[in-house]
Amino acid sequence: MRLYSGTSGQFIKDTTQNQIADKLENAFFSYYRYKPSPNEKNSWMNSLRAVSLLFQSADLLDHGILLEYQLPLSSRRLDCMICGKDRQMKDNSIILELKQWSKCEEANGENEVLTWVAGRKRDVLHPSVQVGQYMMYLEDTHTAFYDGLSPVLLNACTYLHNYKYDRSDVIFAPKFESALKRFPLFTADDTNRLGEYLVDKLEKGQGLEVLKRVEESQFRTSKKLMDHVGSTIKGKAEYVLLDEQLIVYDQVLSHAKMGFHDGNKVAIIIKGGPGTGKSVIAINLMADLLLKDYNTYYATGSKAFTETLRSMIGRRGSTQFKYFNSFTAAEPNSIDVMICDEAHRIWDTSNNRFTKKDKRSDLKLVEEILEASKVAVFFIDDRQIVRPKEIGSVSYIKEYAEKYNCKIFEHELDIQFRCNGSDGFVNWVDNTLGIQKTANILWTREESFDFKIFKSPEELEAAIKGKVKEGHTGRLTAGFCWKWSPSNSDGELENDVVIGDFERPWNAKSDGHLAPGIPKSHFWATDPNGIKQIGCIYTAQGFEFDYVGVIFGKDLVYDFEKQEWQGNKQQSEDTVVRGSKDKFADLIKNSYRVLLTRGLKGCYVYFMDKDTERFVKSRMEN
Repeated sequence: MRLYSGTSGQFIKDTTQNQIADKLENAFFSYYRYKPSPNEKNSWMNSLRAVSLLFQSADLLDHGILLEYQLPLSSRRLDCMICGKDRQMKDNSIILELKQWSKCEEANGENEVLTWVAGRKRDVLHPSVQVGQYMMYLEDTHTAFYDGLSPVLLNACTYLHNYKYDRSDVIFAPKFESALKRFPLFTADDTNRLGEYLVDKLEKGQGLEVLKRVEESQFRTSKKLMDHVGSTIKGKAEYVLLDEQLIVYDQVLSHAKMGFHDGNKVAIIIKGGPGTGKSVIAINLMADLLLKDYNTYYATGSKAFTETLRSMIGRRGSTQFKYFNSFTAAEPNSIDVMICDEAHRIWDTSNNRFTKKDKRSDLKLVEEILEASKVAVFFIDDRQIVRPKEIGSVSYIKEYAEKYNCKIFEHELDIQFRCNGSDGFVNWVDNTLGIQKTANILWTREESFDFKIFKSPEELEAAIKGKVKEGHTGRLTAGFCWKWSPSNSDGELENDVVIGDFERPWNAKSDGHLAPGIPKSHFWATDPNGIKQIGCIYTAQGFEFDYVGVIFGKDLVYDFEKQEWQGNKQQSEDTVVRGSKDKFADLIKNSYRVLLTRGLKGCYVYFMDKDTERFVKSRMEN
């Protein structure tokens, strides 16, 4: 999708006659069925006027131009792409990222600067880093830029037409030197140099022919990217498969390959509790399918888990890791294999309150996944559903897989790789919380897993930090029983979790400026400084640590008189779960089940409600 496509000459005419913003607005409304904000329209007028003057001064009059071009399977739009032929008559194109900034400040992140966005200071990608990401995305996923004997060449730069050049400015800081060299940044003082840059790569014009190649090309992952991601994963020791994991992996790989070549849709469901290695199998499938040239995507419903995977695989490979709702606009059967990890987090539809009526999908989210893929693989644990809108379950997925005439294969993982190799602890947690009856009624001293109850949150925190100092991984988590505040104006976190004299912050929220040393929310589980904050269910789910500490709040208590667990909505600050009516207690049980089973070697707990602590102790030997 693009909002404007044509010749540079027509673009100059539309801009000179003050029509360009109106044309973009009309195209925007035609596609999205609602009008862009006044700020966005003003941005178009100001930035594109500067681009028009640039084209005129550089005599770029015979070129193709795309404005507001949406990247496939993404909500991101390129500001401008210019197409033409270079001196050697090779097809060439340049992404031009436009910014109205007049200043920015230093940010904590390696790739970010701090500037005003939407009425507040925010950490945003440096323009050269941002446009470099766009270029890499297109080169790896757009056939025009990698396929055939003479693919269209692609370059990228940024134009800050309100910014005055100052060599000492943070935007030219040494940490951005590499990005600036590869994807140059031009300020208001640099129009002549920017014009020379564009002419050097597009001197011969004839841009409509090149523009047509770009617009008619297909979206498909390049073999180079598939090899890159697959090789990166296979080089990581933590993704080695053991025992039953390897058996299930071989079976799933066989089903996936068979389904692809038979031409019949296939749905594969892998069931397993915490620590059975679902994600390890999923990651290995991703790697080997990519290395065998299957166009494979990895999707989850967790921002923290997805962003961590992207970070581990690297910036270039991040395009293969998506969210469940990323495939609304995907062509049917355009994806060879879709791997859906934590499929229990699938929700009803990709529509939300911001989706306009005319753009709402008539399909369920699981249908969008099944329609877009030839083979869909679902890794699932029905008892990890922690929000009312999460409706993924084995029966639900099978219902829609049958509707799409899929061949359905099911596998179940039983061997426990978490909790020190013992599935006894998970079974005991299930039994104790009343989630499922198991044979593990008592926790005995013979168990090798390290489970302890502490008298205070201070002692709990000290024990977890002690394990971290010894070289183990560890995090402190809690039930969602306290408000969750955004960072203050200095980027510091508020101490929301208060128990007597014990005061600690939650992990950071997903947006806003953060002071140095505070990890973003999606990196809380992996950044060493995450030990300084308390994680909630939404940042802990999907991760594992050597030792996990859990503050068991009063949102779930045991009633000795009624001899049953009771949900206490008044003690919950999770507004979504609190509105789940009769499902509240079950969702909170699932939340604590997830938190308690994050540990590989040990789980330490502090109970705020002493009757609940007494009941849990009654389920422990001696």
